Parts: sequence; C-alpha cells; structure tokens
Amino acid sequence: MGFFKAYDMRGTYGADFDLATVYEVGKALVEVVGGKRWLVGRDCRVTSADVHDALIEGLREAGAEVTDIGLCTTPMVYFFTAEDGFDGSVMVTASHNPPTDNGLKVSKKGALPVGYADGLDKVESLVMERLSGTDRKAYKPSPTDPADNSQYLKRYVEWMRSRGGAIPSSLKYAVDCSNGMSSLLVHELFPGAVVINDVLDGRFPNHSPNPLKADAREQLARLVREKSLDFGIIFDGDADRAMFVDERGEFIQPDYLTPFVAEATISSLGINPEAQSVIYDVRTSRGAIETLAEMGCKGVMVPVGHAFAKPILRETGAVCGGELAGHYYFKEFFGCDSGVLAALRILQCVAEASAEGKSASAMVAKVNSRYANSGELNFKVDDKDAAIARALDVASRELPTELSRSEMDGVRIEYATGWINIRKSNTEPYLRLIVETDTRSTLDKWINLLSTAILN
Repeated sequence: MGFFKAYDMRGTYGADFDLATVYEVGKALVEVVGGKRWLVGRDCRVTSADVHDALIEGLREAGAEVTDIGLCTTPMVYFFTAEDGFDGSVMVTASHNPPTDNGLKVSKKGALPVGYADGLDKVESLVMERLSGTDRKAYKPSPTDPADNSQYLKRYVEWMRSRGGAIPSSLKYAVDCSNGMSSLLVHELFPGAVVINDVLDGRFPNHSPNPLKADAREQLARLVREKSLDFGIIFDGDADRAMFVDERGEFIQPDYLTPFVAEATISSLGINPEAQSVIYDVRTSRGAIETLAEMGCKGVMVPVGHAFAKPILRETGAVCGGELAGHYYFKEFFGCDSGVLAALRILQCVAEASAEGKSASAMVAKVNSRYANSGELNFKVDDKDAAIARALDVASRELPTELSRSEMDGVRIEYATGWINIRKSNTEPYLRLIVETDTRSTLDKWINLLSTAILN
C-alpha cells in the first residue's frame, strides 16, 4: 500500500515517502483544503523533526500562516484546531506504526478529518504530478526554531482536569505511556498512578507503540499482577487510543468498554441517557450494543475509522462513541477521539465499581459474558474480493438463517445465535474477520468454516 491511505498519510520513511513528498504535501494541502491559518504538531519519532520542518516549509510556501505547537499528542492538535479556530492542521505521526514509519494526520476547520475520499485523493494527484521528474534527494528542508508548547500543554491539562473528575486515592492502577506522547500529560492527569515508559523515545525501545499487540501489553499486565493493582491503562504512540487490562492483567476488548465510556460521559455532563445517541463501529460486540440499549441510549452503527466516525457523530448529535481499535469519541471534545479523556472516564467507572466491592473484570462481565467473541482475525490473501465471496458463500450454506445484513463497511450479517463481519482493512494489507456467537463451541465451528473458505 502507498503513502496515501483512507484516513491519513502513513508509511515507511525513505521507502513509501521522503521529505520532498512531505514538502509538496504541505503546498497541496493549502490549495485543496484552503484557509490561511494552519496548526502543526509532531510526535517524538526519530524522523518527525525533519518531516515537521519539510511540512511547515511547504505550507508556508503556499501562503499559510503556521502555528507550531511542537511535541504534542494527536488529540491536542484536534483540540486546538477547533478551540482556536484554525482553518486546517497537520499532526506529524505514524500513530501506532513501527519506529521506521511516519505520516501525517490532516484536519480542516472544526477539526473535521480530511481523508482520501474528501481531499487526500486530490492532494495525492498534485504531489505525484509535481514530483515527477524532480531530484527528490536534493531537497533539504530549512530547520525551524524549537516550538514552545508549554502554554498549550497547560491549557490542555486544565481542560482535561475539568472533565475528568477526581480519582480516588484508594484506586491502585498503572499507566504505560509506550514511550510515546502521553508521557507529556500522565503525571499531571493521573496522580497516584504507577507510571512506566514515560520517557519520550521515538525508537520505542520497551515495546511496540501498538497496544492491540499482546506483546506490547505484557509489561503492563505483569506489573498489574505483581503489584496487585486494580487496573492498567496503556496508550498508543500518539495517545489518540487507550486500552486497558483488568486486575488480572487480562486485556479488555475495547468495544466492551463503549457502554462504560457512555455511562461516565452522560453522568459527567448531567444529561438524560434516554435522549442520547452513541456511535459504535461495525465490529462492535452485540453485548455492548445490547448494554447501550438497556441504558436507554440509541446506538448508531458507523464504518471503521475516524474519517467516518467523526462526521457521523456530529450529524447525529451523538454524545460519544467507541471503536474496537480503542478510539473513543466525544461530542464535548469537538467530536474527536481522545485516549486520555477515555481513560479518565473509564477510571471513574472502575473507581465506582471498586467502591461497591467489584473488580474491573466483574464490572466488564455484564457486557463480555453474554457472547463468545473471536476478536479481529487477520488474513493475508492475494485476492480479497474472491476470499470474501468464498466466505459469504459458505455462510449462506452452512450458517443459520440470515436475519439482516449491513454493507456499510465490508459485510456484517446478523443471525439469531450470533453475527459475522468480514471487511478489507483500509490501512493494512489484510482481510479481517470477526465472529460472535452465543456459545464457544458454535464460535469455534463458525471460525473454522469461514477461515477455511477465506484461505482456500
């Protein structure tokens, strides 16, 4: 896959893109997205300073006035784009990708995302045209002066504190920053936590910046078990996602926590749950969907990815939402995702459960004990469309009677005893499958049938 993706621009530095590419992207963004005032931030990756300088040079060459907030989290860029009324913004980051990667996340006025379907396609065309025949290695950006981000950090922390609520000193928990951008904030926002990997290091020396990977969570899980903690939080590289482990160090699948994010958000805002919509993506557990309905909330299913979730959250007026990948969205946060705000909200739920004598695992059991769930299964296949067709053919012949079908993102089929979702990844070369059923034996049977069809 190339540098330009469905939601952003991302790839291996020096292979999928170079500094000349970034410079031309900066120029093209002003032409395509428009506006005079642009905001730029960056993560701590080894290549981010150079990418940041090339981007700013391109933006300014096209006539933009650039405000640089330097090292920051991705949600900080979203927040100040909307809060301070910028016309556009770019965060230099590859999020949870390996250290060799880098990229650009683009937003327009109001912190609405700019994805491939609404602007990045035009940016790509301009960039490829202008790079054709040029000596790309000859380009070297002029270095920018170091940005002072102290006032932005102060304002951001104050805003988060006003929304997060007090964390009881009796709650014992750990936070893993993954050597990423959450390191800027955790000590002020999570007092009393046992904090690890809080030194900014774009080489990510202690583990992958992707907490969806089990080995990335192992250090946190071991710490929670060894210190008999109540809970553990882990942020990805740019802190737009948060994930969690319970008191046993067991991973809590992120979609199971969407009802808890909704419950804490509704409580924090002091509003009636029965009047609120909550978004969730097409991979979300039926257990989470049922729990939201029991709370009185109206669930709204959306395609996977922030470029789709954010506009729908605004269109529907949803109070918040969540994704299987650990993104949680908030109306009060300008419709954007924030791993830190999600963690603060979920901590409130854990603290309340603890005060009632319940563990984190017992708290989540009301959602995750209802069905057997496969989690997201990834397959590398040469012909994704043919593999999907084979899986759907097997489903039509071997699975129960189909009750309903959604094709908003891949195919999600509902049955009386479960559901399946099969879709092509928008960011990686994978075909992805999720299966959920009423019993473990049925789950194993369905996974075997569908996996065999996909691979054969």
